Amino acid sequence: MRLTGPLARAAYSAGMWLAQPLLRRKLRRRAAAEPGYGEAVEERFGHYDAALRGWAAAGPGPIIWVHAVSLGETRAAAVLVAALRERLPGLRLLLTHGTATGRAEGLRLLQPGDRQVWQPWDTPAAVRRFLRTFRPALGLLMETEVWPNLVAGCRAQGVPLALANARLNARSLRRAERLAVLSRAAYGGLAAVWAQHADDAERLRALGAPVQGVFGNLKFDARPDAAQWARGRQLRAQDGRPVLLLASAREGEEALWLEAVRVFEEKVAAAQVVPGLSAINNIAQWLLVPRHPQRFDAVERLLREHGIAVSRRSAWQDGVPPPSGAVWLGDSLGEMAAYYGMADVALLGGSFAPLGGQNLIEAAACGCPVVMGPSTFNFADAATQAEAAGAAVRVADMAEAVLQATRLAQDPARRQAAAEAATAFAAAHRGAAARTAEAALALLGGPQRVE
Repeated sequence: MRLTGPLARAAYSAGMWLAQPLLRRKLRRRAAAEPGYGEAVEERFGHYDAALRGWAAAGPGPIIWVHAVSLGETRAAAVLVAALRERLPGLRLLLTHGTATGRAEGLRLLQPGDRQVWQPWDTPAAVRRFLRTFRPALGLLMETEVWPNLVAGCRAQGVPLALANARLNARSLRRAERLAVLSRAAYGGLAAVWAQHADDAERLRALGAPVQGVFGNLKFDARPDAAQWARGRQLRAQDGRPVLLLASAREGEEALWLEAVRVFEEKVAAAQVVPGLSAINNIAQWLLVPRHPQRFDAVERLLREHGIAVSRRSAWQDGVPPPSGAVWLGDSLGEMAAYYGMADVALLGGSFAPLGGQNLIEAAACGCPVVMGPSTFNFADAATQAEAAGAAVRVADMAEAVLQATRLAQDPARRQAAAEAATAFAAAHRGAAARTAEAALALLGGPQRVE
């Protein structure tokens, strides 16, 4: 029997309801490594304490709900929230997340009168309790977070719900088309969609999404923390060697890096040993920054098992790395501007495994040239544009990345040209925040000012 739309959503809802015990077990396991997952668990199921239940009626401003599932989406949301506040003073922000890193980063966005809770698990009951508790005037989902019951619940309660900074790669489109009976209703039920790129817009329209504009990527509007960046530059100037950064590395990529560096040293670096340095740091100072904090200890163990000394950022006295032959391990959150400021060249994490790559725009904004692997579908357009602008180089694998990064770092003129190209590339694509904020406020019936 072929399911119709209502029957398909009923079956989906039943599956989500039955999966709740599995979600609770998963959260308990994640909380062992990241305590944030153990906080306020009942919020995920639409149950809130008395203070939250009374919040919606406690203030005069309109409640704008922004859902930013994880770290990258939260950083993109930051520039949109700033643009909304500029145009709508007095708004009250309701911020939701799905991951502990997103929630921790989201704390930076909150002002007095704002609230932060977990995204409701996508059952009709949890969504209904969420919407009735907080009564948002407008909902903004960041990038890809389209959930069938969340969309249906907003339509039922008259809450305009839009997808901002929207992206959809070809793989995700194929997956959504296999579940078209659910996905078409979900995408078609949105009040508006604002795509990052024309290709995203085309794929989103193929699912019935009401694409109303192609506004660019909000991440271009994010400015690096100036104090962090300056500190990073200061640290970089203290050592004569170039600094090479493996940025936001995902699981398995450090092992690829270890093998690539071993091969590189055997073939190229044997005659360039600097006394007092470990072999891995002969030509350049390496800095590794894992993407997820729960992996910091595991990465240190991996390096030490291969005989490599490690100097962790958290152990640096006054934030200054001690003189040694150790590989630096960036084991802190919220300091990527400092790490990019320290680096002469960055290898893009997530692009050397089939994971789609991390945010190369952040590196470009810091004037840090990027060497990226073959997998960049999460930032496909930005990666293509960065390569064309001379801000990034694409390579086939980690071995070639180590070689190209080292060559670039040792060529001051070429490195400076690439850094200038990166800065210009980031600046040339700004403006999405203003366009998105104006469109969002139009869903409220035009800009409102609440003093």
